Amino acid sequence: MDEDVEKLKQRLPLLDYLRQQDWIARPVGHGSEFVGLCPLHTETFYVNASKNLFYCHGCGQGGDLLRFVQLFHHLSFRQSLAYLQQQSTPSADPATVLEQAATFYQQQLDRYPEALHYLKQRGLHDLASIKDLRIGYAPGASLRRHLTAQGYSFHLLRRLGLLNPQGCDAFYRRVIFPCCQGGRIVNLYGRSIDAAFAHRFLPASKGGLYAWEQVRQCPEVILVEGLFDYAVLWQAGFRNVTCSMGTCLNTTQIRQLLDGASRTVYLAFDSDDHGAGQQAACRVAQRLGAHGVEAFPVQLPQGHDPNSFFAHGGGDAHQFQELLARARS
Repeated sequence: MDEDVEKLKQRLPLLDYLRQQDWIARPVGHGSEFVGLCPLHTETFYVNASKNLFYCHGCGQGGDLLRFVQLFHHLSFRQSLAYLQQQSTPSADPATVLEQAATFYQQQLDRYPEALHYLKQRGLHDLASIKDLRIGYAPGASLRRHLTAQGYSFHLLRRLGLLNPQGCDAFYRRVIFPCCQGGRIVNLYGRSIDAAFAHRFLPASKGGLYAWEQVRQCPEVILVEGLFDYAVLWQAGFRNVTCSMGTCLNTTQIRQLLDGASRTVYLAFDSDDHGAGQQAACRVAQRLGAHGVEAFPVQLPQGHDPNSFFAHGGGDAHQFQELLARARS
């Protein structure tokens, strides 16, 4: 309770609250003290902004923000606390909350060697590329504390899927990719760094093609199915790459590939032993071709996807470019 009260007073200083109530005051002394008429009656009323305290010379009442709200609105301590928490709650816009979460996860990445080690195992070693892609890390047991300190309610975080039914951080020991659409984060993807936890999105739409805004004007687009495929190609210098986050493209993603521009699409899906990735690539190519868009499945070495091609297959940008050229022949 004491911790909640202190966080509340930091978010909503007494002087700011009084000014929101149209209290008129003038500074006295060295600028941290203000004097005006008491909002409770017409006596002289002092506020010390640096200490976040008030004092009324008329009735002798004084205290902090919570005490003032108790007196002004005739509320109990707990009622005053609930009232102020509601007043200071920031915008509940989901994109704003997800932006805060993504930024927090980015800040955690450098603090956890196991996360950086995992990225290196997956072929991601360039820190500038990792920063460009806004990749972060969810250690668990810390996001809830961070976001509630910003004023976001437990119920909002639970509704967005950032907390699980037990109230714990939903992402735990996962590398985090933010998924954007129209410049706003619409979802977060968590990739588990060990086998104990499943990879997952938040329970919301994953949006359209990953980073589509950056490639929509490109005459040639490379489409991959996984975010680590995307990341290694970006690191290798390919700026015309996008990701469907799976082999089953949704309506929005197909529409994006078909929108107005004349383009060629290279489908660099997994070349797995069962042929599922290449079969999916052929289906997408046929679907795009039926609407006049040139689409070519890219044949990767057997058993590889673009990520493993760079991370473990010894491939480089030049060799991948040759695979693209071969797809057209």
